[in-house]
Amino acid sequence: MAKTYKETFGEICDYISENIENDLSIEKLSQVAGISKYHFHRLFAIQIGINVYSYIQLLRLKRSSYQLVFNKDIKIIDIALDAKFESPEAFSRAFKKIFGVTPSQFRNNPDWEMWHEKYKFQILSGEREMEVKRVDFKPIKIAVLEHKGSPDLINSTVPKFIEWRKTTGLSPIESSGTFGIVYSDPNNTPPEEFRFDVCGEVSEDIPKNDYGVIQKEIPGGQCAVIRHIGPHEAMDEKIYYLYKEWIWENNHELRDFPLFFQYHNFFPEVQESELITDIFLPIK
Repeated sequence: MAKTYKETFGEICDYISENIENDLSIEKLSQVAGISKYHFHRLFAIQIGINVYSYIQLLRLKRSSYQLVFNKDIKIIDIALDAKFESPEAFSRAFKKIFGVTPSQFRNNPDWEMWHEKYKFQILSGEREMEVKRVDFKPIKIAVLEHKGSPDLINSTVPKFIEWRKTTGLSPIESSGTFGIVYSDPNNTPPEEFRFDVCGEVSEDIPKNDYGVIQKEIPGGQCAVIRHIGPHEAMDEKIYYLYKEWIWENNHELRDFPLFFQYHNFFPEVQESELITDIFLPIK
């Protein structure tokens, strides 16, 4: 069966993500897609909603943005070179043209809502495998920093939790599970009503603290789990598959606990194409 353009450009988006550190010319991308270079850029813009040059630059600057905020020990000149800019001045000009602030200004005061507006284009993936497993999830005690408000501002909550983990040592990032509990669909929930728990596995009780970190539990029980490899923004297809098809086809009822994620690695320590996330749906 011939591939649809959506499937083809999903594979191209995967290819770009996996090769973001390499040279990505129209000639090369059109060759990978099997589409004439004279039409490739127009078809890409139609499918994704942004031209391919802007898409590549935004992906490179996405990693740079995270490095600026979450890895403050990395010098801006090194972030610029990592993003394939010839100089920090060229990096700063490109960053300010897109985000309206310099890299230094963003590092010191990131406006994540403004930042997210630049990434509201179609997220496609060529990955089509939907392998669902049933697992018996063992109950775990977790430290939680509750996020309430726009999903675009979760990146303002995460650094506080990371600081708590590093400061207290109660949930070491290297040896403790990292989870996220999502209470509603961000695509269908008013921003002010969205709730998300940023979580880390712990083995002892959480004392009162100035960070607002509290103690909860992910209960044990049966779960349907599907593994996602790639950007977190591209998980929707798998999540909706679980809800719209898998539970009905397998005659399962849902338990009274929200969908949750386990994050096995982190951006920008690895490229987005290498992110591994398990999606858990509690079932009876």
